[in-house]
Amino acid sequence: MSDSGTPYAPHTDAEVEAMLDAVGVDSVEALFDIPDEVRFDGDFGIDARSEQAVRAEVGATLGRNEQLTEFLGRGHYDHYVPSVVDHLAARSEFLTSYTQYQPEIAQGFLQALFEYQSMLVELTGLEVANCSMYDAATALGEAATLALRVRQMSGTHVLVPEALEDGRRGVLENYLVGSDAEVVSYPMDAGIADLDALADLVDEDTVMVYAENPTVTGAIEEHLDEIGALADANDALFTLGSDLLALSLLQEPASVGADVVVGDAAALGMPTSYGMGLGIFACREDFLRQTPGRLVGVSEDSQNRRAYTLTLQTREQHIRRERATSNICTNQAWVALRTAMHVAWLGPERLVEKANRCVSLASELADRLDELVGLKAPLHDRHHFREFVVHVDQPAKPVAEDLEREGFAVHVVGDHELQVCVTETNEHAVDHLVAAFEEVL
Repeated sequence: MSDSGTPYAPHTDAEVEAMLDAVGVDSVEALFDIPDEVRFDGDFGIDARSEQAVRAEVGATLGRNEQLTEFLGRGHYDHYVPSVVDHLAARSEFLTSYTQYQPEIAQGFLQALFEYQSMLVELTGLEVANCSMYDAATALGEAATLALRVRQMSGTHVLVPEALEDGRRGVLENYLVGSDAEVVSYPMDAGIADLDALADLVDEDTVMVYAENPTVTGAIEEHLDEIGALADANDALFTLGSDLLALSLLQEPASVGADVVVGDAAALGMPTSYGMGLGIFACREDFLRQTPGRLVGVSEDSQNRRAYTLTLQTREQHIRRERATSNICTNQAWVALRTAMHVAWLGPERLVEKANRCVSLASELADRLDELVGLKAPLHDRHHFREFVVHVDQPAKPVAEDLEREGFAVHVVGDHELQVCVTETNEHAVDHLVAAFEEVL
């Protein structure tokens, strides 16, 4: 390191020595406790090979993977993504873009993000939508902290359904560390909220009530109006979880009193990504200055032309630091771009058609499975969206393992319960799945 430092490690040797002396160690390496078995010794131990040889070996390795047809859901959904999304999203001005802090060189991307926000506003009926969160779990956490900030009275209880997607409750609890808030579960009744039990839990100490439509089991929630009224009567925020495709068909959140809408938008625009998502966050205009994340607004430039820019940035951590509404910095702008492209490509009519297909496919598959001996489908006598729970008389885990040997992947959600998700991308294999169930049962 030179005396003047470098743009990426600007400390001089003298400054480094002074810092090391202050903490009482001899070298920077002494600050890290790296086990010998994983410590890099300067040699990767990998023989040099040609590109052709490497591609052949990697292909052979990947070829050992089992080819399973997935009927998996629970927050990760596979819908057909048109090639136009891949081709347009791969343009260099989109793919290599970072945060659009310089509107003079980012009008195209900013406009696309504004369109994404506009789509969310139209689908939710709420006035404000940001241009993405990391995923549904972080969006839920942000909704809870917003509720703590805006509630006029003291309150500590955040009520959530006892059945949540894996990991979502854990992220919410992490968000609330350091506050007095407590996550409290309310019971479910045959796949949807147990309204009587929820009514017993909601009181003046409730800061937020969270419900999902559809629920984690795919059931369409039937009590949204009542849940919204319960929250409103106790001065609590009503937060609703959903996804863009479901929102195009199911009850509009604003119409049932939702204050905030969260969820995952990556059901459109992205294939199943097994973790990577796109968090939805929309809310009433009353909470505009408490909204987390980035907002794209419309203004005019010096020549009176329509122009887009990031707006109300004083809410954000890169300006307000510890007084910001959220510590989220980078977001899922490129994924939001892909989602906006997919929604625009579908248009309103085909979006609703695709959503209706999610209802009919689930219903048709459940009817066929219900005809099999030793199986009840769906377990819950409800309308379902994409997915549903199946009860099997035999232990569920061995049944799922037998199905896997037949080439199918389903969720195990209980001792005798499986969960099955069907969309247009796996409906071609429905006949074979039904036959596999019949074989293993």
